[in-house]
Amino acid sequence: MKRRVALVCVVVAGMAGCGESGAETAASWQEPGSYSYVLASQCGERLLLGRFRITVEQGKVTKAEGLDGSARRALEGKSDSPPTLRQLLDEWESARRDGAEVADLSTDPGDGHPTKIMIDPVKNAMDDEACYTITEFAVV
Repeated sequence: MKRRVALVCVVVAGMAGCGESGAETAASWQEPGSYSYVLASQCGERLLLGRFRITVEQGKVTKAEGLDGSARRALEGKSDSPPTLRQLLDEWESARRDGAEVADLSTDPGDGHPTKIMIDPVKNAMDDEACYTITEFAVV
């Protein structure tokens, strides 16, 4: 029995060092010079809702296309552009730092880019959530 407990402890201790936490992944991911992605922005009461195809060059959004009615309406006459992936990660890091009740990050196991971000500053408050799903990421 003691041997089994010792083995379990060794396995668990070894696994504790595996993988990166969301904060480590966010800090280590290097934003490419040029890339594109599709952002599905859901949840909460915000202007940026819908599906967008976004192109980023040198850290700035150079093209944003609304892929559904909500996204097209969000882009109409708006001077602000949708966020870059770095800006989404900054929003997530800020939520964590400010003590949000939910600040979850999922990343691509291959290159570490964010694939899903869930933020809810106060769990029982209405319409303060931000939910982002990132797909079709490509370095261009």
